[in-house]
Amino acid sequence: MKMLAGYVAGLLFGLGLTIGGMTDPARVIGFLDVAGDWDPTLMGVLGGAVITTFIGYRLVWRRGAPLLADRFQLPERRDLDARLLGGAALFGIGWALSGYCPGPAVASLTGLSWPLAAFMVTMVAGWWIARRWTGRH
Repeated sequence: MKMLAGYVAGLLFGLGLTIGGMTDPARVIGFLDVAGDWDPTLMGVLGGAVITTFIGYRLVWRRGAPLLADRFQLPERRDLDARLLGGAALFGIGWALSGYCPGPAVASLTGLSWPLAAFMVTMVAGWWIARRWTGRH
């Protein structure tokens, strides 16, 4: 049941990213180019995500536990360290340069192109290097 729920959630997530235009790298780069030819059309996607998350969390927290698990698993650390900030900076730079982040990239795999393939290869290489570097493998 967990696998089916995960599959359905992934499909809904990919569908939302596609309908919202997040799988179009030119549109994402236009949204991130606030100092140039800014494309504000993704503000609706951002606003929808904030509203959905705000309402969804309030509904979920009313439950004592998730539907398909014994307990909620949330991050406990609240501090910022150089590793977190460096990783976030690399993520943002990669997103701004390519127009892809991992979710939209995976949702775009059916229309595989050379830029998308290059992004996927560098993303997997980055994960592999990070795991080797931090000793988590």
